[in-house]
Amino acid sequence: MPLRDTSADHAATDRTFQVDLRGLVDLLSHHLYSSPRVYLRELLQNAVDALTARHAVEPHGNFGIRLYADGKVVRVEDDGVGLTEADVHTFLATIGRSSKRAERIAEQRADFIGQFGIGLLSCFLVADEIHVLSRSARTPDAPAVEWRGRGDGSYTVRILPASARPRPGTTVTLTPRSDAGEWTRPQQVHALARHFGSLLRHPVTIDDGSGGAAAPVNPEPAPWARSFPTPGARSRALAAYGEEVFGFTPLDTIELDLPAVGLKGIACVLPEAVPAGRRHGHRVHVKGMLLSEQAEEILPEWAFFVRCVVDAESLRPTASRESLYEDATLAAVRDALAERLREWIARAAASDPDLLGRFLQTHHLAVKSLAVHDDEILRMLLPWLPFETTDGHTTLDEFARTHRTVLVTSSVEEFRQVAAIASAAGLGVVNGGYTYDRELVHRMPEIRPEVSVADLDPATLTAHLDPVDRETELAAAPYLAQARDALAVFDCDVALRTFQPASAPALLVDSREARHERTRSRLAREQEGGLWGDILGALRQEAPRAQLILNQLNPLVRTAVAIDEPELARTSAEALYGQAVMLSRRPLRPAESSLINRSFLDLLAHALRKDS
Repeated sequence: MPLRDTSADHAATDRTFQVDLRGLVDLLSHHLYSSPRVYLRELLQNAVDALTARHAVEPHGNFGIRLYADGKVVRVEDDGVGLTEADVHTFLATIGRSSKRAERIAEQRADFIGQFGIGLLSCFLVADEIHVLSRSARTPDAPAVEWRGRGDGSYTVRILPASARPRPGTTVTLTPRSDAGEWTRPQQVHALARHFGSLLRHPVTIDDGSGGAAAPVNPEPAPWARSFPTPGARSRALAAYGEEVFGFTPLDTIELDLPAVGLKGIACVLPEAVPAGRRHGHRVHVKGMLLSEQAEEILPEWAFFVRCVVDAESLRPTASRESLYEDATLAAVRDALAERLREWIARAAASDPDLLGRFLQTHHLAVKSLAVHDDEILRMLLPWLPFETTDGHTTLDEFARTHRTVLVTSSVEEFRQVAAIASAAGLGVVNGGYTYDRELVHRMPEIRPEVSVADLDPATLTAHLDPVDRETELAAAPYLAQARDALAVFDCDVALRTFQPASAPALLVDSREARHERTRSRLAREQEGGLWGDILGALRQEAPRAQLILNQLNPLVRTAVAIDEPELARTSAEALYGQAVMLSRRPLRPAESSLINRSFLDLLAHALRKDS
């Protein structure tokens, strides 16, 4: 049976999406905006954009924004371009459309803060009704228009006589809900206006309804936009502003100016060190309006030693207008600001060694992270950076003057194992166990070609320990055999040498890699025959042993090697091993903790028996 064509019976029809405004507002409040407080930012932003459009019509006009909040209503009045009845239907009643997109002002779009046309909806976060009264400046004889929007999605429009709003502009009035009091109290409205609008270029005032004079919200421009009698006065003003914004006294302030994107501001150098990789949020304004206090993306990751406050013209906000849109402009701005920070470091190195010293003392880890990836900073600052060495905490430049061959350990514990002995032997060793240090020390010859750098290995160190004479070695052989037997469970050999300082009874030479290899070998033996054992067996090498080197110059060791009582000899060897492990400051394995406790108690018991 042939199929019947039913297309004529079921013709397609166009339909319009139905919008649940309450659901949309709930979506905005929980997923787009961080807090209901953004309602005031959106109202201020619309007012600023309206003033920008008004200036395009009347370039020399004196226009402003006035806020009123008495606890019962919140009102924002501007002298902006205003709306006609057609504008009201087109822009206020159609979600997603913005007057900033209108063709007649499309060429001025870059002058506006908003880009998405949904800001007015944020008012429903604190009120169930929005009342807008507006009169157009583009059509001087146009009447005033009243628009009332309600949270259920309905709205009404009325045409009013011009006397209802004699001057062009717009007034938005909210009657807050009872649960929105914390965001609409007069003091809070004033605080939010200062928070978001302190750098706006148009005058903004607020009246709290008490009968007093309206208070200015932004009484003076940003300090970088003002003139000062001297460079010192300018620096002090910038530092004072940074302290006011961030709550700390900057170590220094770096003025930022990128004319290509209309960006100005300051970077405040933190007076205290922060953990490596921890990124601070930066305060970013767009055309004077605060966009975000947590804009991490404005600077690269290595710049965690500063906090910035900037005002830009050409950066794009995201839909929530609470962060920056990641695009080519933002990437170029980030690179340019990074270059400004490098220039500041270079100036300090060239002309202000005291400032450089204080900066490096506080932020040496941040600079090390930068030097790893930046050859220019490496050449400039590597000689100045502090490192832990066998000569104490010193710069590589000073260390290299004494040691033409620089040895570097791969871990902190290895450095602590060998530091005292290496120093006494005249070896120059740098602790390479901290983040970036080993990599940076190995790049020292790029800056100082006369210096050579090598990794420290056990053979290098033991080569500088003097052997004992044959008679002493033979006399100590029984003790050394018992010591090796006692410490075999730790894969540790025992040797007798002489080295300085004589106060050090023993040296444990054992690298992290050696311990890992021994662990792998032990697991392979335990898993003999299984698949996992075959895999480990294939990887197995000759497991390197740790080495406990006893110091014949130490009086305690000379006494110990003469012990002829087997149990006491084993106990003393275990005690010397435990003491050497603790001096290395590496984490103790359970067996080592047990050995240290047991050897201490056994020695104590032996001493008590002897005394009795």
